[in-house]
Amino acid sequence: MVRALDRYVFTEFWKIFVTTALGFPILVNIIDLTDNLDKYLSQNLSAGRIALSYLYWLPDSMFMVLPAAVLFATVFSIGALTRHSEITAAKASGISFYRFIAPIFVGAIIATVLGLILGELAPLTNKKRLDTLEVSKINPSSDRYNFAYAADRGRVYKIGALHLVDPSIEGMMIERKGNGPDYPSYAIASNTAKYRNGKGWLLQKGAMHLLTDSMQNLTFSFDSLVDRHFTEPPKQLTLAQKAPTDMGFRELGRFITSMERSGAEVNELRVERMLKIAIPVTCIVILLFGAPLATSTQRGGAAYGVGLSLATTVIFLMLIQLTKGIGGKGMIPADLAAWLPSIIFGVVGVILFARVRT
Repeated sequence: MVRALDRYVFTEFWKIFVTTALGFPILVNIIDLTDNLDKYLSQNLSAGRIALSYLYWLPDSMFMVLPAAVLFATVFSIGALTRHSEITAAKASGISFYRFIAPIFVGAIIATVLGLILGELAPLTNKKRLDTLEVSKINPSSDRYNFAYAADRGRVYKIGALHLVDPSIEGMMIERKGNGPDYPSYAIASNTAKYRNGKGWLLQKGAMHLLTDSMQNLTFSFDSLVDRHFTEPPKQLTLAQKAPTDMGFRELGRFITSMERSGAEVNELRVERMLKIAIPVTCIVILLFGAPLATSTQRGGAAYGVGLSLATTVIFLMLIQLTKGIGGKGMIPADLAAWLPSIIFGVVGVILFARVRT
C-alpha cells in the first residue's frame, strides 16, 4: 500500500511541476513574441525559424523558474491532499507526514538535477537562438579599444586596440588556463598583430610565458608567431560579448580567472557563477519551506495556494537581486551572496518543517 501511495503522491506532484515548469516559460515566450513579432517579420524570418528560436530559449527560461515550479507543485499537491483528508487518512494508518511526502522530496531532487543540466545547456541553446534569429550585432565603428574577448578552449584575448579598416591589433594578450605540465597555462603578449585572410593572425614582436607548474615560468621571445587557434576574423572580435548567463559553470570560472589577472572587478561574475548551482539546489530548500505552509491551504483553497506561491516566489527573486547587488559591490563574499536567499529560506523552512504535526 505504501508503494502505491508513493506513486500516487509523486504523480500528483509531478503533474503540477511539469505544467508549471513548462507553462511559465511558454507564457514568457508568448509575451516576448508579441513584443518582437514586427521586428522578426521586418528581418524576413520565417515562422519556422522564429518557432525554433523560442524552442532554443526554453532551457534558459526554465532554469530560473524551477524553484517556483517546485513550490507551486508542493503547495497545490499537498494542499489538495490535505483538503481531501488523504494526509489525515495516511496518518491514521501509521504513516507520518514526513514519510508521506518522501516522494515529493524525490521529485525536488530530480528538479535539482534537471536545473544543473539546464544551467550548462542554456548557454549552448542561447547561442543557437542568436544564430537562428541572426541578431549578432557588429560594432559599426572601425576601431575598438581596451576590451576582452572570451574565446573557445578557455582562452581569453585582451586587446588594446582593434582596427577593422586595416585589420590589425595593437597591444595583444592571449591567456589560457591549463591543468598541469601536460596541458600548461600560458600567456602570449604581442605588440602588434596582423590579420591574413584565410590564414588567421600573425603576432609580431612579443613573448610567450609558459607556466608548467607553480615553480616554473619559461619565457620565449619571438619576432613573429602564429597561434593556430587564434583564427577569429576581425569582425567577430567586435561581436557583443557573452553575458555571464551565456557561459557554462567552467567557462565562466576560466573567464573570471583571466579577468582577475587583468585586475578587473569580478565579484558580480562570481555571484553569477555560484547561482548556477545555488538556484537548482533551492528546489530542495523551497520544499522545506513550502510543505509545512501547504497543509494550511485548506483554509483558502486554490486562491490561497496561488497567493502563497506567488508571494514566496516574488520574495525569493527579490532576495536574489538584492544579494547579487550586495555581493557584486563586495560588501559580503560573492559565494555567500549567491547562497544567502537559499540559506534564509532553508532556516525558516527547517523551523516550519519541525513544527508540522506528523
